[in-house]
Amino acid sequence: MVSLDTVFDLLGDERRRHVLYHLKDSGGEVSVEELLDVVAAWETNTPPPEIPEEFLAELELELQHVHLPKASTVEFIEYDPAEQTVKIRGAPSEFNTVVTVARLIERPTEE
Repeated sequence: MVSLDTVFDLLGDERRRHVLYHLKDSGGEVSVEELLDVVAAWETNTPPPEIPEEFLAELELELQHVHLPKASTVEFIEYDPAEQTVKIRGAPSEFNTVVTVARLIERPTEE
């Protein structure tokens, strides 16, 4: 099991929480592009086709250079920058519980 400090550190940033929520919901592998669309929609409350390109470019840069590498420091999250994919596999039930509770409190919505 990953330490509680590590879990709270991962959940300490809103964008990273949104990534973790979607990864947990997907139950497997997602593309960076899919994560980008979901996180952008949650943050802007706007459907992906209407999100400004400048916002998407900034978000993509931050996901690829900050949040995805940080999330992949735990053994059950894999970020492959070359393939532009992120996988969550075998996350401990305690991690899933904490992420579920955080999502219930925060309640981001997909539009």
